[in-house]
Amino acid sequence: MNTGGPPLSARKPYLPTSRARKAAGTRWWASDYLIVLGAWESQVHGEAGSNLRIVRGKHGLHSVGEKASIYKDRNKATMRTGLERITQKAKEDANCCFTSLTHHITPELLGSSLQKIANASSAGVDREEVSAAKATFDCWKDELLSQVHHRGYKPPPVKRVYIPKPGKKENRAIGIPTVRDRVLQRSVSQVLSAIYEADFLECSHGGRLGCSAHHAVSTVKYTISSKKVSWVYEADLKNFFGSLDHGWLMRFVLHRVKDPRILTLIRRWLKAGVVESGVRQETACGTPQGGSISVLLSNIYMHYVLDLWFEKRVKPRLKGEAYLCRYLDDFVVCFQLKQDAIRFQEALSKRLAKFKLELEPSKTSLIPFGRFAKRDCEQKGQKAPTFEFLGFTFYGVRCEAGNYVVGLKTAKSRLNRGMATLKTKLVKMRHLPLALQAKHINMHLRGHYQYFGVPFNSRALVRLHRYAIKIWRKTLGRRSQKGRLTWRKYSTILQAYPLAKPKLKYTHLSFQLVAKL
Repeated sequence: MNTGGPPLSARKPYLPTSRARKAAGTRWWASDYLIVLGAWESQVHGEAGSNLRIVRGKHGLHSVGEKASIYKDRNKATMRTGLERITQKAKEDANCCFTSLTHHITPELLGSSLQKIANASSAGVDREEVSAAKATFDCWKDELLSQVHHRGYKPPPVKRVYIPKPGKKENRAIGIPTVRDRVLQRSVSQVLSAIYEADFLECSHGGRLGCSAHHAVSTVKYTISSKKVSWVYEADLKNFFGSLDHGWLMRFVLHRVKDPRILTLIRRWLKAGVVESGVRQETACGTPQGGSISVLLSNIYMHYVLDLWFEKRVKPRLKGEAYLCRYLDDFVVCFQLKQDAIRFQEALSKRLAKFKLELEPSKTSLIPFGRFAKRDCEQKGQKAPTFEFLGFTFYGVRCEAGNYVVGLKTAKSRLNRGMATLKTKLVKMRHLPLALQAKHINMHLRGHYQYFGVPFNSRALVRLHRYAIKIWRKTLGRRSQKGRLTWRKYSTILQAYPLAKPKLKYTHLSFQLVAKL
């Protein structure tokens, strides 16, 4: 598909009639019909079309009428409808290759991407803060776009920092791009997502718009509860972001994208390198974990390596039912028959090795799980096994009516990490005013409730709430040498500055509606 033409920011206004186009001297690009909606097709323009007239004034053509102000948002509407048109074309033709996408990277898209970056975000190797980049946006946006369109943009290296892994001694490497590079990554990722959202399967949840971790957890829960599932294979990939093969990744991208400017950007991002302790290192494989484009590229990689392979090759060859649910590099596969699970386990290792990936043995296992596994364990007097996925522990339980359901609770490691984080925060701010301390504690608690507030998990939320009450009293008692804080005085503090009580985000029905079955 050829969508050639100048960038949208360089084109003259797109007018609804051929006579007005001829008068304005605007050139017609055939690709506009395939990618960008015309004025008569846009819902926004359609509502105002009957009251609008194009007239020639002192400074050129302009619109008049009751709803003429709608043209003030023309750039935003064109940006939105242009991406929607890409998604529509990608859905209609699965073999379509997009050869011109760079003109969708407009100043409006860059500005929108910049506003989504929090001011508290860390700076990159150039030490430019987000607030400074926002203040000078008008000064550098045109230069950035010019470099992109002329294939002259060279991404700066990524600053590498390390954060501790929960429950482990080793640290996790995170890459921090510069603010301007982050803006461009977000913009390119948004344009490419318009294509790949039509390709990604329902089993893929991570790093996609409208697909959160709750969607993946709910899907696994209700798949096991409502489908013929007796075995669960949980897996995690070892050093996934650092093991992506650049050659295979570019081959996967070329299936859909053949815009040379976009391909040049992706190659340069992959080869940009990292800076650690002031020393620059080249990257022969992998993509730094932390950039917006890294999430999309990892999803594209796993889409071809695992998702399509499972749906097109594996499932037709199995004797029983099988279901895959993936969140980035973490995935769970549910099987009806044990022999199918063993065959898949053997084939998966060979499949991943072909694409330079490897399973993490400590996080990979095959266990009996489901209503039939629960029944067999009850007959043998054994405890039914459990498994963890995205911070939740899945376990089988019988409801009051005697039916089998899958319960969820906060994983022990995640609960301990939440408590340890809260304790560390309180030690650092114990000399601050009580109102400010209570504010930070409630922020921590509400964030925990927001993620782990799912059905069957009330006890874990209450446990964290009680721990917060106890540890705050203990911390306040150590602000002076006069002794411990009595419960009578502490209860007065809690009445003045109450802590957020546990609250479930989902009911049983609302959580079931989140699942993609």
